[in-house]
Amino acid sequence: MPLREQPDCYRHVVGLRAVRRFQAAAIPDDDVVAILEAGRWTGSARNRQAWAFVVMSGPDEVARLAEAGLPGSPLTRAPLAIALVQLPNGNDFDMGRAAQNMMLAAGARGIGSCPVTLRNQQLAADVLQLPEGYMARRAIAFGFPDDQAEAVDRAERRAGGGAGRRPLERLVHYGRLRD
Repeated sequence: MPLREQPDCYRHVVGLRAVRRFQAAAIPDDDVVAILEAGRWTGSARNRQAWAFVVMSGPDEVARLAEAGLPGSPLTRAPLAIALVQLPNGNDFDMGRAAQNMMLAAGARGIGSCPVTLRNQQLAADVLQLPEGYMARRAIAFGFPDDQAEAVDRAERRAGGGAGRRPLERLVHYGRLRD
């Protein structure tokens, strides 16, 4: 079935794209709550829900968190960031599921997002004031997309060969991994 004939939910999932350039506009509180609810309702191993979400919405807060990532990361341009904090009994798979749910919920509300790795773990822990044993390896940058800047970035990535998806037949293997 062609993509245009698929249910809206499916089209939304396969159409989600990372947004790295944002408008300066703040995200309304009801949208932030909806994004957080999508994270909260994510399934987790044994229903542990071994996560916490730290909302960073002021420019100074977001900038401090951005320092834990790479220079020039999308966090440096985002009006909102949510740090995903993994509790001591948590796991990476569940954290990824929560992140994806929040990104999909944001996209459904017209809000762009981009996952960011917080490479400086100690700085991230200090900024977020994490207790011993808690980790924040990832955050998500959120904002209304700056469509013009995004178009320029995407064109540059395509020109450099960094765009698109590998065909399904190169990803899927049956019975065993084949070359």
